[in-house]
Amino acid sequence: MERERNERLVALLLEAGWSRAQVAAAYNRVAVETLNGQVRENSKIGRSHVSMWVGGVQPSGIAPAILCQALSRRLRREITPQEMGCAASTSPVREALDWRVDPLVTLSDLGSGVNTDRRRLLAGGVYSAAALALPDATWWEAMAQPPDERVPAGAKVGRGDVETVQELTLAFSRMDQKRGGGHGRRAVDAYLRHEARDFVRGKFANDATRRAMFSATAELAYVSGWMAFDNSEHAVALSRFNAAVKLAATSGDAPLIGHILRAVAHQALDLGFRREALQWAEASVRGDSYTAATPRERALLQVVHARTLAANNRKAEATRALRRAEDDLSNASEGIREPDRTFFFGEASLAHETACTLRDLGDHRGAVKEFRRSVRTRGAAFRRTHAVTLGYMGATQIAQGGVEEACSTWNSVLDAMEDGIYSGRARQRVVDMRTLLSPYRKRGIHAVGVLDARAASYLAQVD
Repeated sequence: MERERNERLVALLLEAGWSRAQVAAAYNRVAVETLNGQVRENSKIGRSHVSMWVGGVQPSGIAPAILCQALSRRLRREITPQEMGCAASTSPVREALDWRVDPLVTLSDLGSGVNTDRRRLLAGGVYSAAALALPDATWWEAMAQPPDERVPAGAKVGRGDVETVQELTLAFSRMDQKRGGGHGRRAVDAYLRHEARDFVRGKFANDATRRAMFSATAELAYVSGWMAFDNSEHAVALSRFNAAVKLAATSGDAPLIGHILRAVAHQALDLGFRREALQWAEASVRGDSYTAATPRERALLQVVHARTLAANNRKAEATRALRRAEDDLSNASEGIREPDRTFFFGEASLAHETACTLRDLGDHRGAVKEFRRSVRTRGAAFRRTHAVTLGYMGATQIAQGGVEEACSTWNSVLDAMEDGIYSGRARQRVVDMRTLLSPYRKRGIHAVGVLDARAASYLAQVD
């Protein structure tokens, strides 16, 4: 029987503007994020697979979920298997992303090994718009209630134990800023699953200590999520952020909740989920999450809010949010005790996020100016973010026609990367660099040829 051509898939590929090879490349990038090296049916595809699917062969194995996600990111809206013309069974809900699951159960599942992470991701799908649904008001109200009386299962937990978790969190956060999220995340997860889990299940002298321990553990789960996000393990990152929100809500730590919601918004925005990113960012600046925060943290929340507004073409509101962020940061002073989690956010970070906002608003000249300010004011302890900033700056320069200027900037990216940065986000800047250079390869520009060869050599070594 002759198969019927999949016209729905054809229409989506036309809308995406992708060739068969580009579809396969995008699919394989998402598959790498999800599988992390595990070989499954259709874990890697080529152009022939796409041609077969267009011709009417039904994608099998993990292919429907991966292809939907690749198209969703490209088209910046959720694509379902049905819209794609594919028959796919309904995946079970991922426990880690179910807001109803008790935070202690969620914590027990975290860091239980890479294979467990893979099984959960494959069973529940990949990072998607559906997984970005915010909990409703009744959930927040329930989490704010005093905990049920229970018989503690563990040993006595004191303030010193809280400080231990806080010190470890800060150490890993500093390492992430310097080396990237690909270095050390599994160690964080192992600590979360064992020591941190035992702490939150322990006996507390008073409610203040209980809240402090839940808050400290939430922040460590957030750091694990941020590291996974930076290393392009996006579904893993979302599950860690989910756990962190639950723990922070249980502790009643509103500013920490806002900090984590801001991180989810940042990730969603980077992956092209603009509407969902704005929803999370708006939640992060709502109520006590913003008003109870310190000036430096309020500035961080506002500048990410500004970015999501800009991405959704709300220019006037984005501009106002940028001004509020600048005002908030100007109010930070040595006399105000800021939480350790804001150690990285200062003038350089504000300039970076401002530049991204201006870029998305179409102000490339203003964006380059702010990127330069970020590069000029950032300290040596923030090498990973430095590389990302330079990558964005080069992309903005080439968009203005400054090809050789962009090449100079991008050479600095490779200088930083070759010095030992383990970051999927920074690596993506190198991939984007080669894509943006492709129209100039045959023009005989010496700087382009040298940089392209260097970028290709770097990617061959790390892929």
